[in-house]
Amino acid sequence: MLSSKTRWIVRKSDEQLIKKLETELKITPLVASLLVNRGFNTVESARYFLFGKEEFHDPFLLTGMDIAVTRIHEAIENQEPILIFGDYDADGVSSTSVLMITLRDLGANVQFHIPNRFSEGYGPNEAAFRSAAENGINLIITVDTGISATYEASVAKELGMDLIITDHHEPGPVLPEALAIIHPKLPDSTYPFRELAGVGVAFKLAHALYGEVPEHLLEIAVIGTIADLVSLKDENRLIAKKGLEKLKTTNNIGLRAILKLAGVDPMSINEETIGFTLAPRINAVGRLEDADLAVQLILTDDPLEAESLASEMDALNKSRQSIVNSITTEAMEEVEKNFPIESNKVLVIGKEGWNAGVIGIVASRLVEKYYRPTIVLNFDPDKGVAKGSARSIAGFDLFKNLSTCRDILPHFGGHPMAAGMTLNLENVAELRTRLNLLAEEQLTPEDLIPVTFLDEEIKLQHVNLSSLDEMSLLAPFGMDNPKPKVLINNVDITNIRKIGSEQNHLKVLVNDSGANLDGVGFGLGPLVDHISPASKISLIGELSVNEWNNIRKPQIFIHDIAVESWQLFDYRGQKRINSLSNAVPADNRKFIIFNQEHLEKINPNIIDETIFIKDVEDAKSFDGNKANIVLVDFPSSKEILKVLFKGKQPARIYAYFYKESSDFFSTVPTRDHFKWFYAFLLKKGPIDLKRHGGDLAKHRGWSQETINFMSKVFSDLDFVTINNGFITLNTGAQKRDLTDSRTYQIKQAQYELERELLFSSFQDLKAWFDQVIKESVETEEVIEEWT
Repeated sequence: MLSSKTRWIVRKSDEQLIKKLETELKITPLVASLLVNRGFNTVESARYFLFGKEEFHDPFLLTGMDIAVTRIHEAIENQEPILIFGDYDADGVSSTSVLMITLRDLGANVQFHIPNRFSEGYGPNEAAFRSAAENGINLIITVDTGISATYEASVAKELGMDLIITDHHEPGPVLPEALAIIHPKLPDSTYPFRELAGVGVAFKLAHALYGEVPEHLLEIAVIGTIADLVSLKDENRLIAKKGLEKLKTTNNIGLRAILKLAGVDPMSINEETIGFTLAPRINAVGRLEDADLAVQLILTDDPLEAESLASEMDALNKSRQSIVNSITTEAMEEVEKNFPIESNKVLVIGKEGWNAGVIGIVASRLVEKYYRPTIVLNFDPDKGVAKGSARSIAGFDLFKNLSTCRDILPHFGGHPMAAGMTLNLENVAELRTRLNLLAEEQLTPEDLIPVTFLDEEIKLQHVNLSSLDEMSLLAPFGMDNPKPKVLINNVDITNIRKIGSEQNHLKVLVNDSGANLDGVGFGLGPLVDHISPASKISLIGELSVNEWNNIRKPQIFIHDIAVESWQLFDYRGQKRINSLSNAVPADNRKFIIFNQEHLEKINPNIIDETIFIKDVEDAKSFDGNKANIVLVDFPSSKEILKVLFKGKQPARIYAYFYKESSDFFSTVPTRDHFKWFYAFLLKKGPIDLKRHGGDLAKHRGWSQETINFMSKVFSDLDFVTINNGFITLNTGAQKRDLTDSRTYQIKQAQYELERELLFSSFQDLKAWFDQVIKESVETEEVIEEWT
């Protein structure tokens, strides 16, 4: 067996609806199934998603849009100073950039302010608002922030400034008192789509201000839309699709500079370019320094400045990676030492000196490792506060649960799966206690096992270039439209090996009923040692097209592998057992030895883990269910081995089968050998075997062991008497068959056992164990049925 890293849950599909989509839209069963699993339960909705006319909603359907547009145009006309107040992540940076470009185009007197994560914290703040008023600002427009700024809104009103809030974060029970709030999730909102990113809301404001869709801003809007992990449906899908195409041919000097520095081929740009190249670099600026640098990159018209800014952003990103790795190591030590997952369903940890800009990434890594809702905090003992970021798992709504702790959270905001907060240091323990109590009520043990949701279980025969090319119609992929993940169940292994300079990746070729598929598993190289070539494997991952030397063929990027049945690992003939000891998983590992004398000779270091099985009674009491069983030496009989596995379901069997000497290659006397020896004794009379046995064996070309063996067989049958080494024929002995001798029976049994277990092929040995385990299971099932 090989357990998967996560729970695999294959979405159940409406087979009739799949067939209907397949027929009416003329698409493959795979794509039809993917559409159904994404909630497209009518032909019309599926057709629109794949081929529909692309139109943006009327921006004036957003509550407050008319008020905001009127006020902004008035400010432009009167050349009133306008301040755009943004946020320091990729969504906030792109939101700020979209509105800056828009207002500059329209002739506004506009500037922007993004708060410093360390000195100001998240969202609008009183000091910044008062500074703006002192500098003559009459109108503040927030982007990607502000929906929780009730106090700051009152400050703006007190200072005589108009405040327009554009945001997409979850609204609280009390809304800020502002001139206008543009937000798709307001309680009274009738806007057709509620899941816009912050930049999506800013883009709608730009749309309303221009009076037409600002196509030139899509290449910026797509950055925040994908980076902020919002649902890629409806308008977000439209922003993503059109924005990615615009980004491929962008004339924006700053974006071109950062893409060039990252080595991105413009025509290969897709959603992953944003997720793994652009967004991390933009976010790194706000995490370590001022996010203004990233906005300046997007706004600059100077190629030299763009090059310099891009280099600075790239360097900050590398620094950010190093800091994240360091803090993650410390955070894991903190969990293991002080807040073990056995007693904490929610992890709340913190430390002085942890960079507040990267702890959100650290929280994500801890969720990935421990699969618990996690809050990571930076402690500031001088100010007596803790600032942090939180990430969650399915089944635990962060925003909802944190909302119950508002009395100790003076400042927080976010989503069901992510949040940011500030609280007094003295309340950290209280927050941990409350959240763990809530988690006890809401999370079951199963909820704390990572889940991978799969779109479909597919057969290898259905994986072909046409279905994969058609699957690209679903792109771009992201939240609510993830890259399809599929299950390929119980297929044979044609070849499996480690690849990469450090042998840390895996390459496999699987087959089923004549159909083949290549697979690559990055970081899965160590699994090769835990997969027997004879096993049927199940794997999950993302299908793709591999193009090499103008040859295109399907492949799968493997995320996880499982083996459902028991596995055999063949270590017969290896001289040292040390390599085997290292290869066998320590979990439920059992070293079986049948002859205690062998233990010291083989490896005394495994004594503590060794189980001695001397007879059938010991074998009966052995618990081998789901165990990794190492058969260290050779059993004395087939019966012991059969009883050892009777009614058991082992996970793995490692066959080492140490044996000092083999019966298989020794001379097994035939009946003619026995006839000659009997006649010799009859003719020569008593013989001293100690003195003359060796000479006799040498004369016949036999071994001393052969002479001793035949003598003992004759003794068993009462043909001879052996006394102090002298062998004498018994006159009048009854005629008996050689097979009546216990010695002869044991010799034949050992010979046969060695032939079946020690000198058989891997396939034959596997078949032998399969039969033993199968018979045992069938016997148990019959007993259960009749009792």
